[in-house]
Amino acid sequence: MAIVFETNRFIARQLELSDRYDMFRLDSDPEVHQYLGNNPIQSIEEADAIILSIQDQYARLGVGRLAIIDKATHEFMGWSGLKKLETPYNNQVNVYDLGYRLLQQHWGKGVATETARGSLAYGFDQLQLDKITAMADCTNKGSNQVLVKVGMQLMETFMLDGVLHNWYELDKNFYRQQTAGS
Repeated sequence: MAIVFETNRFIARQLELSDRYDMFRLDSDPEVHQYLGNNPIQSIEEADAIILSIQDQYARLGVGRLAIIDKATHEFMGWSGLKKLETPYNNQVNVYDLGYRLLQQHWGKGVATETARGSLAYGFDQLQLDKITAMADCTNKGSNQVLVKVGMQLMETFMLDGVLHNWYELDKNFYRQQTAGS
Protein backbone atom coordinates (compact mmCIF):
# COMPACT_ATOMS: atom_id res chain seq x y z
CA MET A 1 0.00 0.00 0.00
CA ALA A 2 1.64 3.24 -1.19
CA ILE A 3 0.61 5.87 1.39
CA VAL A 4 1.11 9.38 0.02
CA PHE A 5 -0.04 11.41 3.04
CA GLU A 6 -2.11 11.13 6.20
CA THR A 7 -4.47 13.48 8.02
CA ASN A 8 -5.84 13.15 11.53
CA ARG A 9 -8.56 10.72 10.44
CA PHE A 10 -7.55 9.45 7.02
CA ILE A 11 -4.88 7.75 4.96
CA ALA A 12 -4.44 8.91 1.37
CA ARG A 13 -2.90 6.13 -0.69
CA GLN A 14 -2.52 5.21 -4.32
CA LEU A 15 -5.51 3.49 -5.85
CA GLU A 16 -5.17 -0.24 -6.48
CA LEU A 17 -7.16 -2.64 -8.65
CA SER A 18 -8.40 -4.19 -5.41
CA ASP A 19 -10.40 -0.93 -4.99
CA ARG A 20 -12.51 -1.82 -8.05
CA TYR A 21 -15.74 -2.61 -6.18
CA ASP A 22 -15.50 0.52 -4.05
CA MET A 23 -14.77 2.62 -7.16
CA PHE A 24 -17.74 1.01 -8.87
CA ARG A 25 -20.02 1.89 -5.90
CA LEU A 26 -18.71 5.46 -6.04
CA ASP A 27 -18.83 6.10 -9.78
CA SER A 28 -22.03 4.19 -10.52
CA ASP A 29 -24.05 6.37 -8.13
CA PRO A 30 -26.16 8.88 -10.13
CA GLU A 31 -26.21 11.33 -7.21
CA VAL A 32 -22.41 11.33 -7.03
CA HIS A 33 -22.41 12.19 -10.75
CA GLN A 34 -25.08 14.90 -10.51
CA TYR A 35 -22.49 17.68 -11.04
CA LEU A 36 -20.10 15.60 -13.14
CA GLY A 37 -22.03 15.35 -16.39
CA ASN A 38 -24.60 12.80 -15.18
CA ASN A 39 -22.72 9.90 -16.70
CA PRO A 40 -22.24 7.21 -14.01
CA ILE A 41 -20.32 4.09 -14.94
CA GLN A 42 -22.16 0.84 -15.62
CA SER A 43 -19.62 -1.94 -14.99
CA ILE A 44 -16.70 -3.16 -12.91
CA GLU A 45 -14.62 -3.05 -16.09
CA GLU A 46 -15.18 0.71 -16.28
CA ALA A 47 -14.03 1.02 -12.66
CA ASP A 48 -10.91 -0.97 -13.58
CA ALA A 49 -10.26 1.38 -16.51
CA ILE A 50 -10.50 4.42 -14.21
CA ILE A 51 -8.05 2.91 -11.73
CA LEU A 52 -5.63 1.91 -14.51
CA SER A 53 -5.79 5.43 -15.93
CA ILE A 54 -4.98 6.92 -12.53
CA GLN A 55 -2.14 4.43 -12.05
CA ASP A 56 -0.78 5.54 -15.43
CA GLN A 57 -0.81 9.12 -14.13
CA TYR A 58 1.18 8.05 -11.06
CA ALA A 59 3.78 6.42 -13.32
CA ARG A 60 4.01 9.20 -15.94
CA LEU A 61 3.40 12.31 -13.86
CA GLY A 62 4.18 11.30 -10.28
CA VAL A 63 0.75 12.42 -9.09
CA GLY A 64 -2.90 11.36 -9.30
CA ARG A 65 -6.10 11.01 -7.31
CA LEU A 66 -5.75 8.97 -4.11
CA ALA A 67 -7.96 6.50 -2.25
CA ILE A 68 -9.15 7.90 1.07
CA ILE A 69 -9.19 5.27 3.82
CA ASP A 70 -10.62 5.83 7.30
CA LYS A 71 -7.87 5.13 9.85
CA ALA A 72 -10.30 3.80 12.45
CA THR A 73 -12.44 1.51 10.27
CA HIS A 74 -10.14 0.95 7.23
CA GLU A 75 -13.17 1.80 5.09
CA PHE A 76 -12.81 3.25 1.58
CA MET A 77 -14.41 6.71 1.67
CA GLY A 78 -13.78 7.82 -1.91
CA TRP A 79 -10.87 9.67 -3.45
CA SER A 80 -9.14 13.00 -3.11
CA GLY A 81 -5.94 14.57 -4.29
CA LEU A 82 -4.14 16.29 -7.11
CA LYS A 83 -4.19 15.62 -10.82
CA LYS A 84 -2.07 17.24 -13.49
CA LEU A 85 -4.43 18.54 -16.17
CA GLU A 86 -2.94 17.43 -19.47
CA THR A 87 -5.80 18.81 -21.57
CA PRO A 88 -7.00 22.42 -21.33
CA TYR A 89 -9.65 23.43 -18.82
CA ASN A 90 -10.54 27.11 -18.71
CA ASN A 91 -7.63 27.69 -21.12
CA GLN A 92 -5.21 26.22 -18.55
CA VAL A 93 -3.08 23.15 -19.13
CA ASN A 94 -0.34 21.39 -17.16
CA VAL A 95 -1.68 22.80 -13.90
CA TYR A 96 -2.35 20.75 -10.79
CA ASP A 97 -6.05 20.35 -9.99
CA LEU A 98 -7.42 19.61 -6.52
CA GLY A 99 -10.40 17.26 -6.55
CA TYR A 100 -12.39 14.87 -4.39
CA ARG A 101 -15.27 12.44 -4.78
CA LEU A 102 -16.90 10.64 -1.88
CA LEU A 103 -19.39 7.85 -1.34
CA GLN A 104 -22.71 9.45 -0.37
CA GLN A 105 -22.70 8.13 3.18
CA HIS A 106 -19.57 10.22 3.85
CA TRP A 107 -20.94 13.54 2.60
CA GLY A 108 -21.19 16.36 5.14
CA LYS A 109 -18.71 14.84 7.61
CA GLY A 110 -15.67 16.96 6.82
CA VAL A 111 -13.92 14.25 4.78
CA ALA A 112 -13.54 16.39 1.65
CA THR A 113 -12.30 19.38 3.66
CA GLU A 114 -9.76 17.40 5.68
CA THR A 115 -8.38 15.51 2.69
CA ALA A 116 -8.35 18.64 0.50
CA ARG A 117 -6.22 20.35 3.16
CA GLY A 118 -3.95 17.31 3.19
CA SER A 119 -3.71 17.45 -0.60
CA LEU A 120 -2.77 21.13 -0.53
CA ALA A 121 -0.09 20.52 2.09
CA TYR A 122 1.26 17.62 0.05
CA GLY A 123 1.28 19.70 -3.15
CA PHE A 124 2.97 22.75 -1.68
CA ASP A 125 5.25 21.12 0.90
CA GLN A 126 6.26 17.84 -0.75
CA LEU A 127 5.86 18.48 -4.48
CA GLN A 128 6.93 22.14 -4.18
CA LEU A 129 4.18 23.31 -6.55
CA ASP A 130 3.80 27.03 -7.21
CA LYS A 131 0.03 26.94 -7.78
CA ILE A 132 -2.89 24.55 -7.34
CA THR A 133 -6.20 24.99 -9.15
CA ALA A 134 -9.69 23.57 -8.67
CA MET A 135 -13.04 23.75 -10.43
CA ALA A 136 -16.62 23.06 -9.44
CA ASP A 137 -20.04 23.30 -11.04
CA CYS A 138 -21.44 26.65 -9.85
CA THR A 139 -24.58 24.92 -8.53
CA ASN A 140 -22.62 22.37 -6.46
CA LYS A 141 -22.92 24.21 -3.15
CA GLY A 142 -21.06 21.58 -1.09
CA SER A 143 -18.01 21.38 -3.32
CA ASN A 144 -17.74 25.15 -3.66
CA GLN A 145 -17.96 25.53 0.14
CA VAL A 146 -15.12 23.04 0.63
CA LEU A 147 -12.89 24.88 -1.83
CA VAL A 148 -13.47 28.22 -0.13
CA LYS A 149 -13.01 26.69 3.32
CA VAL A 150 -9.57 25.28 2.41
CA GLY A 151 -8.44 28.67 1.11
CA MET A 152 -8.88 28.36 -2.63
CA GLN A 153 -9.56 31.75 -4.25
CA LEU A 154 -12.38 32.12 -6.77
CA MET A 155 -10.84 33.60 -9.91
CA GLU A 156 -13.62 33.43 -12.49
CA THR A 157 -16.38 31.36 -14.00
CA PHE A 158 -16.13 29.41 -17.25
CA MET A 159 -18.20 27.04 -19.34
CA LEU A 160 -17.37 23.33 -19.30
CA ASP A 161 -19.54 21.06 -21.45
CA GLY A 162 -22.28 23.70 -21.45
CA VAL A 163 -22.30 24.07 -17.65
CA LEU A 164 -21.06 27.13 -15.75
CA HIS A 165 -18.17 26.28 -13.41
CA ASN A 166 -16.17 28.22 -10.85
CA TRP A 167 -12.38 28.29 -11.33
CA TYR A 168 -10.25 28.52 -8.19
CA GLU A 169 -6.53 29.02 -7.65
CA LEU A 170 -4.17 29.06 -4.70
CA ASP A 171 -0.52 30.01 -4.99
CA LYS A 172 2.15 28.81 -2.61
CA ASN A 173 2.87 32.26 -1.13
CA PHE A 174 -0.78 32.85 -0.19
CA TYR A 175 -1.00 29.27 1.09
CA ARG A 176 2.04 29.87 3.31
CA GLN A 177 0.47 33.07 4.66
CA GLN A 178 -2.79 31.24 5.42
CA THR A 179 -1.10 28.35 7.18
CA ALA A 180 1.57 30.33 9.06
CA GLY A 181 -0.79 30.95 11.97
CA SER A 182 -2.18 27.40 12.08
